Amino acid sequence: MSYGGWAPYVSVAARRARAAREMNKLHKKGLRVEPIAIQGRKITRTFWGDAWCRHLERFGDFANRLPRGRTYVRNGSVCHLAIGKGKIEAMVSGSALYKVNIRIAALSAAKWKNVRRHCAGQIGSILELLQGKLSSQVMGIVTDPVQGLFPRPADIDLNCDCPDWADMCKHVAAVLYGVGARLDERPELLFLLRKVDHEELISAKLEFQTATRGVGKRRRLADQDLSSIFGIDIEDGTPPARKTVRRKSAHSPGKGTTAASKTKAVSAKKKAFVATGASITRLRKQRDMTRSQFAALLGVSPQTVANWESRRGRLKLQQRTLSALTRVHLRN
Repeated sequence: MSYGGWAPYVSVAARRARAAREMNKLHKKGLRVEPIAIQGRKITRTFWGDAWCRHLERFGDFANRLPRGRTYVRNGSVCHLAIGKGKIEAMVSGSALYKVNIRIAALSAAKWKNVRRHCAGQIGSILELLQGKLSSQVMGIVTDPVQGLFPRPADIDLNCDCPDWADMCKHVAAVLYGVGARLDERPELLFLLRKVDHEELISAKLEFQTATRGVGKRRRLADQDLSSIFGIDIEDGTPPARKTVRRKSAHSPGKGTTAASKTKAVSAKKKAFVATGASITRLRKQRDMTRSQFAALLGVSPQTVANWESRRGRLKLQQRTLSALTRVHLRN
């Protein structure tokens, strides 16, 4: 029975039970269900989640409507939330199970280039970036409300199949807060949402791009400048000039060295570097470098080097990192 045209009240527990049954049916049909579960009153707990919510609450059009979704996301009404390239798909339990679709425009090439340029050389590893453990300057660049990664209202298209006439109904608001909670767990999804690759922010790639903007002498000059500034060796991507090697006569001082022994020595030198904690420590000490200097040479953070050196057994490293270690190894 209803009163005054309003539907009869249904408790949150009853709504959640009904939604759980509906989601179970969808799961059996092949949907990978990804609910939002909030522990306690605080919706977000990390840098990325907090920054997302603060960003949305800056805009007047959103600030007046977002609070309606807080209760919904806290009580577990966001039954499913999936983030993909430029889209958020969700299901929210209300008087029925509603579908929410949010489209996010890709970050413009100009803005992404600007972010990369300002972060060049300041981010040492993906782990540092995703944990938000960088300088306030870097994180300010990434989360800038105008030039950063977060979308502005004009970049966001909201849609919910509930009967509410407003674009941002409480179900949509709950999903937007749910995105913040999801970024707590997987901050890399923000980059996926804006259709950019977070690995492009890592200093090793950016330093290479910065050093190679010119050609020939300009690139080599950039490498030399970096070496003098930081006191490290920068790998020169210019192939070395081929040297003319004169064949020694049989009576020369090196006649005792056989061709077979030379081949064996060259083969041994070209052997790929086996990355273990001990071998990395040995390689760093052979070059008489601190961890900070060695990290800068490889394009990683000093903490990453420390983590490597503390490990036992063979390390599983990215191919670009292993290649960098091999180059340093061969130059010894």
